[in-house]
Amino acid sequence: MGTNHPTEKEPSIEKVQKHVSDIEIAQRAVLEPIGQVANRLGVPEEALEYYGRYKAKISEEYLAGLKDRPDGKLILVTAINPTPAGEGKTTVSIGLGQAFGRLGRKAVTALREPSLGPCFGIKGGAAGGGYSQVVPMEELNLHFTGDFHAVTSANNLLAALLDNHIQQGNALKIDTRQIVWKRCMDMNDRVLRNIVVGLGSRLDGFVREDHFVITVASEIMAILCLAEDMRDLKERLARIIAAYNMAGEPVTAGELQAVGAMAALLKDAMKPNLIQTLEHTPVLVHGGPFANIAHGCNSVRATRAALKMADYCITEAGFGADLGAEKFFDIKCRMAGLKPDAVVLVATIRALKYNGGAAVEGLGTENLDALKKGIVNLEKHIENLQKYGVPVVVTLNSFATDTEAETEFVREFCETKGCEFALSEVWAKGGEGGIALAEKVLETLNSKESRFQVLYEDSLPPEEKIQIVAREIYGAGKVSFSPAAKKQLQKVTQLGFGTLPVCMAKNQYSLSDNPKLLGRPQGFELTVREVYVSAGAGFIVALTGDVVTMPGLSKKPAAYGIDVDDNGVITGLF
Repeated sequence: MGTNHPTEKEPSIEKVQKHVSDIEIAQRAVLEPIGQVANRLGVPEEALEYYGRYKAKISEEYLAGLKDRPDGKLILVTAINPTPAGEGKTTVSIGLGQAFGRLGRKAVTALREPSLGPCFGIKGGAAGGGYSQVVPMEELNLHFTGDFHAVTSANNLLAALLDNHIQQGNALKIDTRQIVWKRCMDMNDRVLRNIVVGLGSRLDGFVREDHFVITVASEIMAILCLAEDMRDLKERLARIIAAYNMAGEPVTAGELQAVGAMAALLKDAMKPNLIQTLEHTPVLVHGGPFANIAHGCNSVRATRAALKMADYCITEAGFGADLGAEKFFDIKCRMAGLKPDAVVLVATIRALKYNGGAAVEGLGTENLDALKKGIVNLEKHIENLQKYGVPVVVTLNSFATDTEAETEFVREFCETKGCEFALSEVWAKGGEGGIALAEKVLETLNSKESRFQVLYEDSLPPEEKIQIVAREIYGAGKVSFSPAAKKQLQKVTQLGFGTLPVCMAKNQYSLSDNPKLLGRPQGFELTVREVYVSAGAGFIVALTGDVVTMPGLSKKPAAYGIDVDDNGVITGLF
């Protein structure tokens, strides 16, 4: 599929990096009405449900009509462990889609929706960067089409119905010491992690300890992203374990009569959202579970739709490949029957030097010694991805400070590991800067067969599945389970959930559960402190190290720099 290129002259990498912010580039862009973008993709007007001029949801009728079409090729974009130097995984995903368009290939990119927590916290938004962004950038990074608000409302409706059930006589004999359903909100707010509710008179409820998670860690978000259709959504909602009764038996959302109302809140949120890149190529953005505390992938519905609507679907998984790619393969692909055809692994020379011990302020200076030490992080991710039998293409997201010697060192290293290699300049040059990568991906798709396989079998005990991920993907030498985690594993198995895949909640900055261990730590001890089942989503969650499901704000959160001028123009988002 062809594309319209930006009319503004594209500046050099140096000029963009020094002078023009992502939001300024996005605000200068001339967007096409989303109907035109859809039309060039072959999506008819009647299939769109408009949210303004530049956003639309895809109708249920159109999605149902896609089922008999053949699938395109599925390309996963993942990355090394994130560092303060930046990697640009979403930017590469978007730029690669634009490059496919410039090559006349019909491609759709499928991405997650940003969470307000990191937008106002430390990470920023998830619209890409430079000349590889999805737009409207401000709307995407803020309220978008209301999907996250729907998830929040459905989550908190179940919480309200549970507490009301206790207040109105507790017919299900819920043990208030074993309520496991938490409230949620889409904002980093550490003081809500552990709270007390029900203070006041008898009419104000039963006094008990309660908790909040961020919306992207809610099981409702995972269910939204894994559900096939409305029937599957309701069946999954019904299986949610909200509490346990006095006999230690699960009390579900179905028993609390919450399913119908929750489904009503999620009805529109079930539909994927269509927007565009700066070069007017189509992007489906839908769902957004975090990869460090949830399963980290956009919705199955959006990915499947993209595979049916185009010859190539480019999707991404959150954070590094140890988290996002592992869960994409072992949870999403396992459940949905997806079979990826190729993987693009994103790295930067700056991030590799940081992994090799270079200070942040010195990352712009050639340092082959640090690069040689830090490239072991890339090496481990390559080895991990190859265990799944999917061809790997490594791309360096280019910076102006990269030297020829550094780039050639990485190129030669990747080739010795049996990987294809391509340089990416999509941040500064948009689709044009991704043509080399796109051609390398196409070459890989045509010459190498994917023999995709998951890492472990369903029949293995949950404890063994956790140990396999820890040893094979993280490089751990030993896995220890807290006394509480051991009891919880036993309970999960007794309840009949032992065949479910595991969703590892781990810090994103290191392959280990210690964020300070950079590079390629080996033989370390991974500590699992808590285990619980997300019965509706269909996986077992294992919390490791100090990872939390309700993040906090940093000392200087991004919110400090965000503003709106008298004309309604937002500044400071990134």
